[in-house]
Amino acid sequence: MPAYFPLFVDLEGHRCLVVGGGPVAERKARALLDCDARVVVVSPRLTPALASLAAAGRIEHRARTFRASDVRGCRLIVAAAGDPVDRAVVAAARRRRVLVNAVDRPAWCDVIVPSVLRRGALQIAVSTGGRSPALAREIRRRLEPLFGRELGALVERAGRERALALVRARTAVGRARAGERVARRALAAAGNLVPADQPAGGLRPTPLKNVYEKVPSASAVR
Repeated sequence: MPAYFPLFVDLEGHRCLVVGGGPVAERKARALLDCDARVVVVSPRLTPALASLAAAGRIEHRARTFRASDVRGCRLIVAAAGDPVDRAVVAAARRRRVLVNAVDRPAWCDVIVPSVLRRGALQIAVSTGGRSPALAREIRRRLEPLFGRELGALVERAGRERALALVRARTAVGRARAGERVARRALAAAGNLVPADQPAGGLRPTPLKNVYEKVPSASAVR
């Protein structure tokens, strides 16, 4: 299997095509909406949730079978209808040189989608390179208790502090060091996510409630 290059892609405002109207297509469409993509769903039938999204104008629904012309102008395509439709979708995407993800068909994919742990702007992606998506999901689930939701606020605070620190730095080296200092202080405020004396197999998260309030302001960063 390919050695995939890990990459985060900006899809905001870009048209993304989902072919299929079942539960898997619904999950893919929702994930794309979370990225502020313009989602087009092609399928004769939709799940009730997808139908509600279409009725609310959040997705564009083309209530018919897939046509090769559907791939025009798309940044990303998800084939989630099953064979033989997915095979035709992949072929059309390749002809147009549009990146395609075919559900449960890693050999047909240009891109694969990891299992993602989200804490605000913090994203931790877990992938097995398409070998075992279920294993990737289980690893992500086991990581979840180790990373509290408070980390989202900590990341936002660190981002603001870094922006202010960078304005004050005069050189590229100074900016790099300022960013590193802000990161170190944020991590120090958060503390260890896993206690050093915690035995393997019994990992417990260290509470991170309100730790972002301990992060020093940019004026304290030197």
